[in-house]
Amino acid sequence: MHAVVWHEIGDIRLEEVPEPQIKRPTDAIVRLTSSAICGTDLHFIRGTVSDMVEGTILGHEGVGVVEKVGSNVRNFKEGDRVVIPSTIACGYCSYCRAGYYTQCDNANPNGKDAGTAYYGGPKDSGPFNGLQCEKALIPFASVGMVKVPDEVNDSKAIMLSDIFPTGYFGADMARIKPGHTVAIFGCGPVGQFAIASAKLMDAGRIFAIDAIDSRLEMAKNQGAEVIDFAEEDPVQTLRELTGEIGPDCIIDAVGVDASTSEKESRGKEGEKFKKEVEEIAPKANPHNSNWHPGNAPSQALEWAIKAIAKAGTLSIIGVYPPTMQYFPIGQAMNKNLRINGGNCNHRKYIPILLEKAKSGEIDPEKILTNEVNLASAIDAYKSFDKREEGWIKVMLTPG
Repeated sequence: MHAVVWHEIGDIRLEEVPEPQIKRPTDAIVRLTSSAICGTDLHFIRGTVSDMVEGTILGHEGVGVVEKVGSNVRNFKEGDRVVIPSTIACGYCSYCRAGYYTQCDNANPNGKDAGTAYYGGPKDSGPFNGLQCEKALIPFASVGMVKVPDEVNDSKAIMLSDIFPTGYFGADMARIKPGHTVAIFGCGPVGQFAIASAKLMDAGRIFAIDAIDSRLEMAKNQGAEVIDFAEEDPVQTLRELTGEIGPDCIIDAVGVDASTSEKESRGKEGEKFKKEVEEIAPKANPHNSNWHPGNAPSQALEWAIKAIAKAGTLSIIGVYPPTMQYFPIGQAMNKNLRINGGNCNHRKYIPILLEKAKSGEIDPEKILTNEVNLASAIDAYKSFDKREEGWIKVMLTPG
């Protein structure tokens, strides 16, 4: 079968690989009908998240049809249509039972303290082969798959594998209450779903910060008040538009590959960011206009801490690797901030969001901008990596 395979930083390829086989009675095999490209995948190619294993299949978003189940998978059968949660969990440890699926004690073969297990990630996450392929092995399949109702097509369902749950998780951690003023840094796919989720939670005002026109336009179409950080100081603008108070809640949907304004990239601040990049991504391997790490890893966090209201809540869902050591803790402490962050507990939220998609309360498909055959995945990766106009969320269709 064909799959997108990671070889080294700056080097991914579409290759022929062996089909997966059932290994344990809790496994299942799913024939993928759609997968997707995520900003998290770019971290591995840019080198801002390290320790990938050569030969790992990329991708952690998938929808498909069950082809085979192990003897201990009692709730699915051949032919069932399913969405696959991006993170992997056993479903029976104390963390899973409490809804903290990303802190599962059993899914990660590196041990209880190794961190979140997920598809297509680095050594510390498993590693597990990912979902940008034609067929995939699903561990702990009883909880590692969720049935998709007929009313929810693939274009909607693929948004529920990772990015919609993550955006909703971010809004949930932000503790948004009706009437709250919320700001979202980053208007990529997860940021767009954070905006949608803040609306579902009856936020009063929603600000969206980015510097890419198509992303800002999509955010504005959702009703957000947009701020282009390339044209104006986002902290100053947020303070001005909120009566010098700042937002009650801020969601960081950017992560380690953040970029900064031209002004911030100069002088002392720019030198600080350059040092951060050198420490976080020492093996970066850009090719022409592709695979360049963001030039300001801590920028979104710094702006968020400066802009947020006193006693506000900061929710961090942008990906930061363990090597990231930069955080303005002094400013946060002196503003009495509540800070929540982490990897999304996808399995907790997917059933809730499937019902919202089924009922028509929300249409996840509106965030999808590009549908590409798996055979053209590498070119699609390059366009997505360069943030070309209109390339916000990419669905891959095997075949």
